[in-house]
Amino acid sequence: MNTLLEDAQAAGASVGLTADRITINGGKPLVGRIELKGAKNLVTKAMVASLLGETPSELRSVPEISDVRVVKGLLEVHGVKVSSVGADTLMLDPSNVESAHFEVIDAYAGSSRIPILFCGPLLHRLGEAFIPDLGGCRIGDRPIDFHLESLRRFGAVVDKQPQGIRLTAPNGLKGAKIELAYPSVGATEQVLLTAVRAEGTTELRGAAVEPEIMDLINILQKMGAIISVDTDRVIRIEGVERLEGYKHTALFDRNEAASWAAAALATNGDIFVGGARQSEMLTFLNVFRKVGGAFEIQDDGIRFFHPGGKLKPVIIETDVHPGFMTDWQQPLVVALTKAEGVSIVHETVYEQRFGFTDALVDMGAQIQLHRECLGGAECRFGQRNFNHSAVIVGPTELHAADVVVPDLRGGFSHLIAALSADGASTVSNVGIIARGYENFIEKLRALGADFVLEA
Repeated sequence: MNTLLEDAQAAGASVGLTADRITINGGKPLVGRIELKGAKNLVTKAMVASLLGETPSELRSVPEISDVRVVKGLLEVHGVKVSSVGADTLMLDPSNVESAHFEVIDAYAGSSRIPILFCGPLLHRLGEAFIPDLGGCRIGDRPIDFHLESLRRFGAVVDKQPQGIRLTAPNGLKGAKIELAYPSVGATEQVLLTAVRAEGTTELRGAAVEPEIMDLINILQKMGAIISVDTDRVIRIEGVERLEGYKHTALFDRNEAASWAAAALATNGDIFVGGARQSEMLTFLNVFRKVGGAFEIQDDGIRFFHPGGKLKPVIIETDVHPGFMTDWQQPLVVALTKAEGVSIVHETVYEQRFGFTDALVDMGAQIQLHRECLGGAECRFGQRNFNHSAVIVGPTELHAADVVVPDLRGGFSHLIAALSADGASTVSNVGIIARGYENFIEKLRALGADFVLEA
């Protein structure tokens, strides 16, 4: 298993980021405009979907992030020709799909968990698939058991081996009835990518319906899939024998948009996020306004700014869409340290997502973690001894400190904290942030941040 430092260095190097640390002189408002590309959580899955087509696909608005580089490498070792057209468009030609060995897959995958989603498409194309040990951000349990169980329901044979897992489909894949105990995004993606070419009809109950899921469904429909979505989280897929390539512009990255919005609020700044749209961010915008932030919706993006005055405490419970996304709470927690009063954040999606708050406490924040479900109804972590509720007491002025990035969203939150703190903070392992934030160093420069990159 790679260390956190190795993960960070590999992620940063893949997009040309040679520095491992950044020293930030905080206390300066972020002001200016940045532009969004396609969502990390859609683009990487859309790239995998290209395996299902018999003809090339064209994917537009692709961000230059390390997770895209990982998927590109995995596609190429499986025989897919991936070429760039212009600054942000990929052509994906799956004409010559082939098998790859565990070691080669593992070398390209690194700590990414994306290889599990290759299984359905590769079983359709080749009759077999391989999965190395899976990594990813260390924010909680992301078991692959539900992925494997779903694949078994389609008729896959799972063979666990020392170096990973081998899957075969000796009798092909057939439609199935599947019900998820929790509306997992990954499990929903797995079923969609497998069911579209399985023989017969698949019914998925308890599905995730995030905007990125719906955009993946749009892509699959463009390819020739027959998919219907009911209002009660039921998705029905009628399998087809053949799919064609697609042409698609990816949905904008709403997680990145929320992160820059939180940065504007925490630094008393004013940031225009080009490409952001209101409809996919309704829940976030409501909370942002309750905290005391201001925004303006324009045709080409959303302006987020601190209007002056005191920030207000809030009670937040993360949830699956259309609830408040778990990826939104970490950046916003930094801003909540400046709110006057007691805020509560109840995390119901990942059980270990508050590890990033240790650094905030070192910087002067008053944050207490609790095992109990605070702020609302009990959740699935309430009896499992996890610190999944946070109480933030403010306002507090953050001071400089040396911090280490623990995961993607936590890492960006540490950047926000350093930008809003008094003094010079050094943030290490910044390469991890490159997994999901395109050109974040250049964007910080454009917004007037005062920092120095260190090797």
